[in-house]
Amino acid sequence: MRIISLAVDGLETARDAGVFSWLKQQDADVICLQDTRCSEYSLKGDEFFPEGYNAYFWDDIDDHRRNGVAIYCKAMPKAIMTGLGFPEFDARGLYIQADYQNISIGSLLMPAAANDPQGLAERAAFMEQLAAHLQKIRNKRRDFIFCGGWGVAHEPIDAEEAGNRIDIPGFSDKDRRWLNSLYQSGYADAFRAHNSDPDEFTWWPEGDDAGGVRTDTQIISSDLVAHVDYAAIYTADTFSSHAPVIIDYDVTP
Repeated sequence: MRIISLAVDGLETARDAGVFSWLKQQDADVICLQDTRCSEYSLKGDEFFPEGYNAYFWDDIDDHRRNGVAIYCKAMPKAIMTGLGFPEFDARGLYIQADYQNISIGSLLMPAAANDPQGLAERAAFMEQLAAHLQKIRNKRRDFIFCGGWGVAHEPIDAEEAGNRIDIPGFSDKDRRWLNSLYQSGYADAFRAHNSDPDEFTWWPEGDDAGGVRTDTQIISSDLVAHVDYAAIYTADTFSSHAPVIIDYDVTP
């Protein structure tokens, strides 16, 4: 099963950059998109609903031009879940999940790390609730794959300028401790389960000329680590300020 994850910085803009032509070539089973900045009903054009896929969207209820997540599935899910049960955040278009018989696949957008006290407090609150939720579901009789624009990098190898800067977005000591705790409690980074190469980055927050960070990944139940067959970040073409993450799993939905 091939799963592709990408934060698109606006789905219509990514369409204009050729993302759907590229995705068609990849023949993915599931495509998880974040930061779509649209609603299903605002999209004009068949390319947004590619043949052979079931498309599901969850947008910001107050303004569909911000946030937003989507998931495209070849095999029709048993159920689609929107939100995480967080009253403060669920209407913002941050999470959608496709449930299959033994596995759930989610597309998650971490709230932006705004440089104001309120924005930082909201992001911290979301991360605290998310960590508690992931622990709550850890012992369910199913595996999970959370595809996300997490906004958080884990180790120095995941930040291009880690040796020279301490203000890299998503690379604070607090952010890294949050991820580390997650990886010690039943979850794993699917990309690093198969690929240990340095200089693998997914986001360039200050543009191509600045340092990159690997803040986009697929976080999986630890039982799935042995089933990761292939992991790559695609950088030959640019569809947004983020790069697609491609993971192949030896599982069926």
